[in-house]
Amino acid sequence: MVFFRVKLPPMDLMRSEKMTFVQLIIPAESAHRAITYLGQLGLLQFRDLNAEKSPFQRTFVNQVKRCAEMSRKLRFLMDQINKAGIMSPSPVLQTDTYLEDIEVHLAEHEHEIIEMNSNSEKLQQSYNELLEFKSVLQKACSFLVSNHGHAVSEERELEENVYSIGDFVETPFLFEQEMMPDPSKPNQSGLRFISGIICKSKVLRFERMLFRATRGNMLFNQAPADEQIMDPISTEMVEKTVFVVFFSGEQARTKILKICEAFGANCYPVPEDISKQRQITQEVSSRLADLEATLDAGIRHRNKALSSVGGHLAKWMDMVRREKAVYDTLNMLNFDVTKKCLVAEGWCPIFARTQIQEALQRATFDSNSQVGVIFHSMDALESPPTYFRTNSFTNPYQEIVDAYGVARYQEANPAVYTTIIFPFLFAVMFGDWGHGICLLLGALVLIAHERKLGNQRLGSFMEMLFGGRYVLLLMSLFSMYCGLIYNEFFSVPFHIFGASAYKCRDISCRDAHTTGLVKYREPYPFGVDPSWRGSRSELPFLNSLKMKMSILFGVVHMNLGIMLSYFNARFFGSSLDIRYQFVPQMIFLNSLFGYLSLLIVVKWCSGSQADLYHIMIYMFLSPLDNLGENELFRGQRPLQVLLLVLALIAVPWMLFPKPFILKKLHNERFQGRNYGVLNTSEVDLEVEPDSARDSARQHREEFNFSEVFVHQMIHSIEFVLGSVSNTASYLRLWALSLAHSELSTVFYEKVLLLAWGYDNLIIRLVGLVVFAFATAFILLMMETLSAFLHALRLHWVEFQNKFYHGDGYKFKPFSFAALTEDEN
Repeated sequence: MVFFRVKLPPMDLMRSEKMTFVQLIIPAESAHRAITYLGQLGLLQFRDLNAEKSPFQRTFVNQVKRCAEMSRKLRFLMDQINKAGIMSPSPVLQTDTYLEDIEVHLAEHEHEIIEMNSNSEKLQQSYNELLEFKSVLQKACSFLVSNHGHAVSEERELEENVYSIGDFVETPFLFEQEMMPDPSKPNQSGLRFISGIICKSKVLRFERMLFRATRGNMLFNQAPADEQIMDPISTEMVEKTVFVVFFSGEQARTKILKICEAFGANCYPVPEDISKQRQITQEVSSRLADLEATLDAGIRHRNKALSSVGGHLAKWMDMVRREKAVYDTLNMLNFDVTKKCLVAEGWCPIFARTQIQEALQRATFDSNSQVGVIFHSMDALESPPTYFRTNSFTNPYQEIVDAYGVARYQEANPAVYTTIIFPFLFAVMFGDWGHGICLLLGALVLIAHERKLGNQRLGSFMEMLFGGRYVLLLMSLFSMYCGLIYNEFFSVPFHIFGASAYKCRDISCRDAHTTGLVKYREPYPFGVDPSWRGSRSELPFLNSLKMKMSILFGVVHMNLGIMLSYFNARFFGSSLDIRYQFVPQMIFLNSLFGYLSLLIVVKWCSGSQADLYHIMIYMFLSPLDNLGENELFRGQRPLQVLLLVLALIAVPWMLFPKPFILKKLHNERFQGRNYGVLNTSEVDLEVEPDSARDSARQHREEFNFSEVFVHQMIHSIEFVLGSVSNTASYLRLWALSLAHSELSTVFYEKVLLLAWGYDNLIIRLVGLVVFAFATAFILLMMETLSAFLHALRLHWVEFQNKFYHGDGYKFKPFSFAALTEDEN
């Protein structure tokens, strides 16, 4: 087989790859080889031209069935190797093997293994029967010697009591009458017995059933077998019990045999003569030894046959899997009118056209075809698929975005920004550089064993964790960074970047928690001053800091989303979206919450005591009133009035112009006054956001103004209300950061320090173990999962809904490499 080394051009992370719709006309004699080479290349997604046909009506259905049968045989052989416990041998280097040869080899090996299994089952069944017979002989002999006379006396006493008491005798049942001895016949109702073996778990029920069926006219003896015996159905070793039932009468014998059959008990004849018992026991032991040797030889021969085929299985399975995929793809193609060529259609990236043409030319040459493959581009009605080229680092971030929805063709890709913003927002909620070091160690372990773990079958949780190892790496690094800013190491502050800017009022430092500290030098150079820890104003200060910081991050994040909507509109050439969507949205968001962010920064820089809640509330209630002591800068009041007016103007700006302009453009288009090509996103995307754009442009003749207006109204109301709710949603950064910090403090102070206060080694060790488990399972697992989910929500809802449609579909090329990944 030929493996292509494709030199790919630099990828554009912002936009998906440009795609083209192509048609291939392939001569029948080179079709198989052409599809095989395209599968090795893995850059062409075929379109099913026989979607209306069932799988059994397609051209190559017999070849698909043939490959499916070979796959079944390969799975059978693999199961046999696994059951036999044979280690997977190293793959055998093979010359090129044809599918017909593989089919012949598989048929021979399957027939051989089935025949050996059948013989082995028969021998094992015979061995089990002889082993059971040997156990019955050993245990039943003692019963026959010790209980025979006692059972005969009991039988005579029973007959005398039932049939010889005179007036008090009861009339027997019909089957009891049949069991009564006939004086005209010889003694047929003498004492008899049945011996056998049964599973230990069924003994009690078996004995109870025998007692009821014979009305107590039997004697039941049991003893555990010395050896466990293999169950032929489950192939597990089972404990069994040997039994001997003494009875009288032919019908009792029939009943007992039926009950034995119902309970799965095996009955074996035991002679009453002791010399015969010894002779039979010797014969059984001799046959058991012969069967053991035969079974061992058969198992060795079977394992040798499985080992010989095991070295080829991986290669054969890969070949059959590929061959089946080729025929499945060929079933998606149509024959042309002459029935000599196959017609294929599909999508491929524009950069891959040269590689595809080279593969098709090579297929034509290798198949000795006189006619080459025709490959040309076509216009398509549906939207192209979305294709982002990723690697092991960027793939998990792309999967996070795709879980919300696959990007529309050539739409801005949020994964570019998710790569950095997602772990950073996680770290804002998880900030503790001690916990960050623990996550970093876990991520480094996964990355160090990347090659080993990548080739193993992992559980669902470990597979998810391994796939996101680079996400975990960045999350841990950002957590360490935010932990240094918060100055928290397992909730303990450290003087890492110098001495504190505050000191106590006296040497005793008694008033640190009541009166407070005194600032005596320049501020702490990086992060939160460690002296805030345990001070009187620690919680108000950290709450204020983290809450305002969360609002700033949220406003910047949402502005980034709106900016990306501008780049989308500009890329698709939609001036309507820029003028009547991007501009009013930017004005509305920043007139309110952008202004709030400005006030936060100014208050931090100036050290003012202004009440921001009061400013924002009375900006709406009394915009013309004097601000008084809440004024942060000159000209603040007229600025507030201007921003409020702009926010009010932005709402109708978003709502009304766009539907009327779309209606006007539609009327001009179909009345013949304007034959210019309309921008797709201006008309068709707004009228039918979920349909194919080009199809809508060609076939839609009606314009439903009410539908467009309602859609625009919903969009405008959603943005206005969402601006408030989304900004409030970013306060989860503050809430989870506070919760994580307080939980760490509780575990440190109430568990570790409390235990360390005792002068007892055992109590200290218990406290250390409890602290370690609480940190590992609550702070490092549950809190990590909680912060991850909240960061995911901020990306999906608050960020991506500003610009991301997510109604595309993935590019899924026909690729042998993808088949191997799915199999693994």
